[in-house]
Amino acid sequence: MRAWDCAADVVVVGYGGAGVAAALTAREAGADVLAIDRYLGGGATALSGGIVYAGGGTWVQRDAGIDDDVDTMLAYLEAEVGDAVSAATLRRFCEQSPAMIDWLTGHGVPFQASLCPFKTSYPSDDYYLYYSGSENSGGYRDLAKPRQRGHRAHGPGVSGKALFGPLAASAARHGVRVRTRTRATRLVVEDGQVTGIEAVTLDGAPAAVRRRFAALARISAKPGVYHPGLRNAMEALLARIERKHGTPVRIQAKSGVVLTTGGFIANGAMVAQHAPDYPWSQGLPLGTAGDDGSGITMAQAIGAASGKMDALSTWRFIAPPSALFGAIAVNALGQRMIDESRYGAALGAAVATSPGHRAWLLVDAELEAEARAQIGPQSVWFQRMQTERLLRMGRARGRTVEEAATRAGVDAAALRETVDAHNRAIDHDLPDPLGKPDDIRRPLRTGPFTLLDISFSARLTYPMPMLTLGGLLVDEDTGAVRAEAGGIVPGLFAAGRAAVGICSNSYVSGLSLADCVFSGRRAGVHSVALRGS
Repeated sequence: MRAWDCAADVVVVGYGGAGVAAALTAREAGADVLAIDRYLGGGATALSGGIVYAGGGTWVQRDAGIDDDVDTMLAYLEAEVGDAVSAATLRRFCEQSPAMIDWLTGHGVPFQASLCPFKTSYPSDDYYLYYSGSENSGGYRDLAKPRQRGHRAHGPGVSGKALFGPLAASAARHGVRVRTRTRATRLVVEDGQVTGIEAVTLDGAPAAVRRRFAALARISAKPGVYHPGLRNAMEALLARIERKHGTPVRIQAKSGVVLTTGGFIANGAMVAQHAPDYPWSQGLPLGTAGDDGSGITMAQAIGAASGKMDALSTWRFIAPPSALFGAIAVNALGQRMIDESRYGAALGAAVATSPGHRAWLLVDAELEAEARAQIGPQSVWFQRMQTERLLRMGRARGRTVEEAATRAGVDAAALRETVDAHNRAIDHDLPDPLGKPDDIRRPLRTGPFTLLDISFSARLTYPMPMLTLGGLLVDEDTGAVRAEAGGIVPGLFAAGRAAVGICSNSYVSGLSLADCVFSGRRAGVHSVALRGS
């Protein structure tokens, strides 16, 4: 077997949120750490909203006057997380939550204790602590006291870089070595243990080639590059550069390899294989070109076990503006689908299971006017663009409910019955049949009425973001990858969306990034255990 070209105690494959957490933690434990990334680092984390789901009494919550505790946080998350992880792991996640925010803060991630006064999918630049899930929605209020746990990294616009950037800078100061433009191709196994990786690197390529690759990588990493043809073309260009100018290298991991390569939403064939009945092709892949499942498949090739590979999260956010929570979401049969105040992933799941994956949001003239007035004060730029497009282009309007329904292709008689039942429950102070809280309900009486298209098929006017939630099965105490044959794969660890974790059943904003940090730190510290043995 060919000799090693370089070595480290711990080799981290993929340098996004989970990767930097793993690398930094392993380095804090005394290991020599090398992280590689096919692109430029940052992954989906750098492009994200920078939301970390945390509670149990973080310093941010305390400064904002929020009296959260571990049991309250746990009671809510038990309903959201289900059996994705064990009860012990979920409790540990909640118990360690305040310390996680302390750790992030200590490494330079900026947070701010400014409470968002309105319910939203993502707060404007004035606010950095908010209800990022369904905590304040019907049913969940009865499970636990609603508490704001969406910790947005402080920074304008979309805050993912304000989360990843400081962590990467701290890792560099601590001595983590990083090689970008280096693609892992195979795990090396010796005597039953993972001892390193094989990769292709552009380190030795001419500077002009490396600059061109970096430019293409920046484009392909953007979540807006979602058209399969365009993404495939970009991938073909990058692969051509790697074939022509790449150099094969073998990198030894003396203690462990940590896979933090993300999910597989950018791999259409892989999504179709695991979720053939899901309307994934009508959605907007949320992530980067690096979310191609390569880390998962490399591990599977040596006998690693995987789970929840058919789990996708689809997001249909209707707020801001927060007034739209007062609308009713209906399917083609004219039936209501869900408590509309739920988190957008819950609404997206309801749309995915509706007939033809079609759904609409019904508003009356008063509600629409209120929503329009809120767009500016409550929204950041991408939300304004999305809402304006929905209100202008994806609509069917009529003087009556029946007329709007006919124009949209919705059962008119059934919709009239649904609206009457909705208004009647409000008039007679009866509970909402789908659990929407009384303070959010609004009667719909004033024409004209408008049905806003929130279907999967509204791809051009209102794209449906989606991502994969499944991945490699890991030992929940250590992050070691489990083997199909039983036990673990010695020397191999996984974290983030390359692994099954806290958010692998359902999703609320910030839960994936929080799991990246939680599972990344877990894998990082335990990957050091074999150092020197």
